[in-house]
Amino acid sequence: MAKQVVPEEKRRRRRPTRSGTVLSERLIVDAALRLLREHGSAGLTARRLGIALDCDPSTLYRYFRGMDELTLAIGDALVGEALRGWRPTGEWRTDLHAVGLRIHAAYVAHPQAAQLTASRVTGRANELAADEAVLDVLRTAGFPLADTVRIYHAFIDQTLAFAALDAASLALPRAAQRADDAVWRSTYARLPAETHPRIAEAAPLLSTRMVTSAYPTALEMLLDSARATLAGLSS
Repeated sequence: MAKQVVPEEKRRRRRPTRSGTVLSERLIVDAALRLLREHGSAGLTARRLGIALDCDPSTLYRYFRGMDELTLAIGDALVGEALRGWRPTGEWRTDLHAVGLRIHAAYVAHPQAAQLTASRVTGRANELAADEAVLDVLRTAGFPLADTVRIYHAFIDQTLAFAALDAASLALPRAAQRADDAVWRSTYARLPAETHPRIAEAAPLLSTRMVTSAYPTALEMLLDSARATLAGLSS
């Protein structure tokens, strides 16, 4: 028999913590994001959260069944952050462009959390709202159902894949980030045309572009492809 889901208000701690705070799912998620930023995924434990929130670690299990459920809540919080304030304009390309950039930005703003959650499917409220919004934008634009699902799949996976890739780079120590960026100038830019003609030709542009995210370009390419699909339906 499935376990009965107890609403948050009934699971909430009746008395404040020692510091006078009444816990909530949002408060715990915010504390978890701080721990991830400061200590990485290895530092996200019930014990550390208990210390950060000034409560017994066992109290956290009134709000989450375990650390994995907390991880899903963190991922859903990032999606919620991305959607906050967004409203559809009725122009499908503009709307998908905005949603994609917002989701990517929300994840890379929390690189340690992004690494932990970008590959997860939460099934929680914010994720469902984002999926519903993207599907609705495509269907309202006139895409057939099969094309809608195909484009939605590529859009979501591409956005999260780039978020994870860019987050992994941002999560590196600063010295490692600088060293990686410098390779484009110290190695690629010095390769002779006799041995590497195409790299030598492109080196000035590579040293500029390769230290930034390719996501905006990839997003434009995906939306161009979707627009061509839509145009083909009416031709």
